Amino acid sequence: MTAAARAPIVRAVSRLDMLKEFAGKNPKDPFPRYGLAMEYKNAGRLEEAEVEFAHLLSTFPDYTPAYLHAGNLYRALGRRERAADVYRAGIDACERKGDGHALGEIEAALAELEGA
Repeated sequence: MTAAARAPIVRAVSRLDMLKEFAGKNPKDPFPRYGLAMEYKNAGRLEEAEVEFAHLLSTFPDYTPAYLHAGNLYRALGRRERAADVYRAGIDACERKGDGHALGEIEAALAELEGA
């Protein structure tokens, strides 16, 4: 028997599977859910990303990094009013949390959306 034949079989686990598992095991941590939403978004699985962003923002309304990307997702889906609502909610969250960096990015995205 060759060494390759004796080697343990390793199941290839996708990044999405790992993120789903991590998010499930850490329900009080917003970062794994954010990572999962972003992974879906980057993979073009926009409806699944929408579900994850909605869950993230309803569970962790002060998790400011999510608002820009959630708004951008709605914009990509052609849902401009929803995108604007998410950006505005993100601006409120940033002001509550004192997150000036995210605030500037979200304000710029809203201004661009409203100017388009």
